[in-house]
Amino acid sequence: MEPLKLIETNPGKYSLLLDAGTTSVDGLVEELGHEPGGYFWEGVAQLLVSTQAPGLEGRFSYDPEASMFCAYGQDRLALEQLATLMAAVANDADRMRELIELADAEGFEFDD
Repeated sequence: MEPLKLIETNPGKYSLLLDAGTTSVDGLVEELGHEPGGYFWEGVAQLLVSTQAPGLEGRFSYDPEASMFCAYGQDRLALEQLATLMAAVANDADRMRELIELADAEGFEFDD
C-alpha cells in the first residue's frame, strides 16, 4: 500500500491518503508533462477504477488538494482495493508510463 495510507477518521469512516510529491515516479510524471499533485493522483485513481476495477465506481468519494490525494468513505475494502491499484503505479515507472499513455490514447485529461 506504500506510499498510500489508509486511516480511520471516525468510527466506520476511512480516508485513503497520498502526500503528493513523495512517490518514486514523480520525476517521470513531470517528464511526461504532468504535475504530480493531488489532482493528478485523483485522475490516476479515476482512470484505474474505470479501466481496471469498475466495481469500485461510486463506493467512495474524492477530495484532493494540490499537495495531497484523498479518497474517503465508509467502504474500507473498496479503499483498500484502490490503494493496491494506486500503489502499483506509484511504485513502478513502467506502469505509470503505460497509464499515462493509455490516458493519452483515450483522451483522458488529468486535472493537474
